[in-house]
Amino acid sequence: MADNKSKRGGADRTLIALGERYEIAYWSKKFKVTPAKLKYAVKKVGHSARKVEEYIKLQKHRASDKLRIALSEPYEVRYWSKKFKITPAKLKAAVAAAGHSSKKVAAYLAGQKAAKKKAAKKTKKVKRKTAKKASARRKAA
Repeated sequence: MADNKSKRGGADRTLIALGERYEIAYWSKKFKVTPAKLKYAVKKVGHSARKVEEYIKLQKHRASDKLRIALSEPYEVRYWSKKFKITPAKLKAAVAAAGHSSKKVAAYLAGQKAAKKKAAKKTKKVKRKTAKKASARRKAA
């Protein structure tokens, strides 16, 4: 739909008209996105400038936070649980202990795994020593 250039009031400022090149250029520059991204956002959420701006901010936020774990989003909990091969409950505990950075959580989980291996190895040694002592007692008796 063509823009009525004689009406320049508030209603005109709140809508994005994709049929006008100058509007695409203006809104692209204002939101600091490419015209293609602007057109995609308009098709996704509608012609409201406010809704498009919110959508673009959300997309920029998601792009910058690729390495952060957002426990409030179920799809992120599923993704990171699969990636680290742990349950969602263990993921939540790890995030609580290490913070929301995926690198810190990975380091925390690696440290836990190493500590568990070390404890298992130590338990194994203790069992061997106990078994040797028990067999020595049986031989002596």
